[in-house]
Amino acid sequence: MTGNAPEPGVADPLDLHGVVPPTVTAFDADESLDAERTADHARFVVDRGAHGVFPLGTNGEFPLLTPDERDEVVKAVVDEVGGEVPVIAGVGAPSTTQTVQHAEYAEHVGADGVVVVTPYYYPLDATATLEHYERVCDAVDLPVYVYHIPSKTGNAVDLDTVEKLAAIPNLVGLKDSSKDVPWLGQAIDRNEDLTFLAGSDSLLFPGLEVGCSGMVSAVANAFPELVVDLYEAYDEGDEERARELQSRVYDVRDAIKRGPYMAGVKTALRLRGEDFGPLRSPLRLMDDEDARELEDDLEVLDLL
Repeated sequence: MTGNAPEPGVADPLDLHGVVPPTVTAFDADESLDAERTADHARFVVDRGAHGVFPLGTNGEFPLLTPDERDEVVKAVVDEVGGEVPVIAGVGAPSTTQTVQHAEYAEHVGADGVVVVTPYYYPLDATATLEHYERVCDAVDLPVYVYHIPSKTGNAVDLDTVEKLAAIPNLVGLKDSSKDVPWLGQAIDRNEDLTFLAGSDSLLFPGLEVGCSGMVSAVANAFPELVVDLYEAYDEGDEERARELQSRVYDVRDAIKRGPYMAGVKTALRLRGEDFGPLRSPLRLMDDEDARELEDDLEVLDLL
């Protein structure tokens, strides 16, 4: 770390910072899991400067995998890039029991930390949220990061609950995808020991400005060089260039959001010559017309 970017929280033994892509899960044409190619994608982003990897986030399609497939993904990624960069494995599930099982397996195969999305489908009060994270943290010795994405889970975490979560010894950080900048700013202000990660490509530069030490970027799955350049420019004190690169990320984000939900990242990777297969149904890739328009946009942006 050079010095201008915010530092990770002092409670975080991984010192998580920089660009941590939520890596994709690869599938064969019949939508069966391709663990080897999944590990290849982690290698793809690490070789292009990523500071860590987060398998089984939203872009990893974790809700569409079986429990055994999820464990296979974590092992494959750890085997490929573990020891080079931190591997923080997504282990969240609707039930506490299943979350604990995934967390224990991630620890068993050598993951450096685990990311626990707020349980979804059923609404939770603050007590249930706190007890869920306490049980997961008690089950493993790994650092645990909260994944806050209320638009998908239906469960927001209020600021008072974040402070209570921060008191759990091995709960060390929070990845925020709420896009609620005032909430994020206050959470950072009230919990300086925690590491905060910006979870939206729309808020990479703003996230650094309010105190995030790193960014979990979908764009970085396809164009890790661009997002790494943004972080490094900011860290070196060249905030003007970092702003310019954020503007470019906005353009890329707009391009890859064309078509079906989440189709853009794997389509963009195909256009780079990196084929990680389809999305698993009911998700789907872009059709030919959308893919051609994406290709045109990326060529204009000089990214192909």
